Amino acid sequence: MPLRGSFSTWIIALTMVGTCRAEALKIGVPENYDGIFPWYLTKLPNMPAGYRNLSVTGDDGGIFGVDSGFLYALKPLDREKQPTYSLQVSFTGAGVPQSLTVEVCVSDKNDNVPEFIEESMRGVVQLGLLKGIPFMKVEARDRDDPNTAHAELRYGQIDQTPRIPSSQMFYIDPRTGEVSLTEEGASTLDPEMCGRYRLTIIVKDMAGKPTAFYSTGTMTVEVTGNTWASPDPVRLQENLPGPYPIAISQVKWSGSPVEYNLEGEFPEMLFTVSREGVIYLNAPLDRETQDQFQINIVVERPDGKEIAKPAELRVMVGDANDNRPTFPQMQYHAVINELAGKGTEILTVQAADNDDPKTDNVRIFYRLAGLSPDSPRALFRVDRDSGVISVQADNMVGAARQYIMTIAAEDAKGLNSSCTVVVDILDQNNNPPVFSQSEYGPFHLPEDAQVGTTVTSVCAWDGDERGRDSWLVDYRLESGNEEDIFTLEAERQTNEVAVILQKVLDYEHMREYALVLSARNPEALVHGEYGPASTATVSIVIDDINEGPSLPESHYEVAVREGEEPGRVIATIRASDPDSNPIRYSLRGDTKKHFTIDKDSGELRTVQSLDREENSTYTMEVMAVDGKNSSLSVTAVVTVHILDVNDNSPVLVGDYSWKYLCTPRWEDQAVVLASRDSDGPQHGGRLNFSLRSDATVRRNWKLTPINDTHTNLSLNTPSLPPEVYMIPFTISDSSSPPRSTFINLPVTVCPCNVRGNCRMAAKQLQGMPTVESTLGILLGTLGVIAIILTVVFVRLSYQNPRPKSKTSQERLPLKAPV
Repeated sequence: MPLRGSFSTWIIALTMVGTCRAEALKIGVPENYDGIFPWYLTKLPNMPAGYRNLSVTGDDGGIFGVDSGFLYALKPLDREKQPTYSLQVSFTGAGVPQSLTVEVCVSDKNDNVPEFIEESMRGVVQLGLLKGIPFMKVEARDRDDPNTAHAELRYGQIDQTPRIPSSQMFYIDPRTGEVSLTEEGASTLDPEMCGRYRLTIIVKDMAGKPTAFYSTGTMTVEVTGNTWASPDPVRLQENLPGPYPIAISQVKWSGSPVEYNLEGEFPEMLFTVSREGVIYLNAPLDRETQDQFQINIVVERPDGKEIAKPAELRVMVGDANDNRPTFPQMQYHAVINELAGKGTEILTVQAADNDDPKTDNVRIFYRLAGLSPDSPRALFRVDRDSGVISVQADNMVGAARQYIMTIAAEDAKGLNSSCTVVVDILDQNNNPPVFSQSEYGPFHLPEDAQVGTTVTSVCAWDGDERGRDSWLVDYRLESGNEEDIFTLEAERQTNEVAVILQKVLDYEHMREYALVLSARNPEALVHGEYGPASTATVSIVIDDINEGPSLPESHYEVAVREGEEPGRVIATIRASDPDSNPIRYSLRGDTKKHFTIDKDSGELRTVQSLDREENSTYTMEVMAVDGKNSSLSVTAVVTVHILDVNDNSPVLVGDYSWKYLCTPRWEDQAVVLASRDSDGPQHGGRLNFSLRSDATVRRNWKLTPINDTHTNLSLNTPSLPPEVYMIPFTISDSSSPPRSTFINLPVTVCPCNVRGNCRMAAKQLQGMPTVESTLGILLGTLGVIAIILTVVFVRLSYQNPRPKSKTSQERLPLKAPV
């Protein structure tokens, strides 16, 4: 029987992903529907027209039905009872039985309250447990869909009784429900103060949202003591004979099952710990390698989580005298001076013993075990207890320059080692350098000797050790070299010094030098002082040489105005001769003989008037020759600069006969006029164009400057009759007073086509030849020349008969008519 209901009660089905099969028609239906029934769930899709016999099966509770192509429910659904329904809808279409599978998935609503699995929970916490280490766990369940937030549970603590020594002794993980100590709880937990706590706890669904369902419970926590503590320190003797392993200590955790591990600065497997907490030593110890060990014993849960602070075990290693004393280095080096007296400390050697410094095992004794080379007298001693090495002799004068000592160090057991000490005996500067003679020379040196010439070499002898600062000699010129004519160059390998000429000699200025030379050591004298033997005199005599003349300058610059009267003195070149010999002057390079020089006075004169426009610069050489020796001479370059004078007028440059201007006037059309001035820039730098002072000329024409030498000539009026015009203007230079040139320039004015070309010939200027007349004159002139040439060649042929032979013809000259 069909069921009736309002379409307003239809619920649009939601597609579900849950447990419904993918090939069926899937609809999602919320549980606990409290609306009007029948509750229309969905319209069956793709039903054929005229179907009949519509029915539904697979519903044992009689909840579902079909009517007019719709699937409906007659009562609410409960997801906790049955989360899915698989219905089979059957019908007949076109006389053929058909079916459709419909999967109904019931979606969850939060309609269940979470509940603790146990109403009263109990736990035990051990003293010493670290914060955050769970010692128990609370659990709850919720019947809602576990895949939704409806069953997402959160745990918490509501109250703690008693609240001593803190109200926040415990912490419950909101997600896992694991119970652990807080930082305050781990640090203040004391079973004597409080041995039992009662906690009120809560569990919420919906991830703890304010709208969540919740329930509460109680939990009792018992506090117990613990045997976990650091064991007493252990003292072990080094090099124990064994057998190994040796048990040395033990720890124990009195609580849940744990595992033990050892941490610390010790070789791997030197110490180990068993599952029962017994600590073993597995190999002999060496106190010199490590005299004590700090071992941390870590207690962990089986999952590796540390649950308490590590216990500490201190292992101290006892000493045995098993180490010989050793020096930090095998060889030492020391230096003493040869005048060092008895008792002078040279060096302290210290050996070290790796045995325990708190025992007599490290007491060391020192002795001198050997000396090389041997000495007949006792030179050195070593203090038995301190290792101080000192001088035993009164001094070291006359001793070898180096000794090698062997020093032995020995402990109370007789274990020993040795080192070597190299002692260098340092020479002291107790011998001043002395010259073998007090005077050297005289040495003759020509006046023209080259700079760098060695005059002589001398040497002062020093009795100190060769090669040391006490043996080296520094030489100095004390007097006789006030003008720094000479310098000294010493050879450090031999202590020899050379007297070197460093400036040019002048016989006329100084004919003899007496150089006082002193010898000193760079190191101060220890005994005595420098005497007369450390000073010597070097005498040098200068031999006269005839020297050539010299000029004060190598290049002379002279300026002369162009057009100056010839014969004027323009410069005087004057040389000097050290020997006061006469000097003769001459010129070289003046090929055109524009100049002359007085051979005695050196006065330079012009021979002819000079033109700057012809040549602005003349360069020549002046030679000054020694009057007694012509091979001695000196030259200098003389450059004569010709100064410009305004002696040239500007001129118009270029051919303007083919230039024209269009009428009516074209914009920007002009004839460019060019000019030139042969003078220099100061006179002819800027050239000025100006029209004649005539009203008609200035009305019809205009000059516009372009630059210093060019200007534009253009029409100043809209139009002019076509003809050739004479334009009067003046070109002036920029000198003061200026020079100028007056010019009458013929300019053609004609009508032009669109391309700017003249369309007709302009009216000829009066008196000027036409093109036709010019062509006629040219042809007539050429005809006359042709007639004259014909007559000449005919006369020549009659006057000169054909020669008889080629040879005689070549010997006769060609005769021109008189």
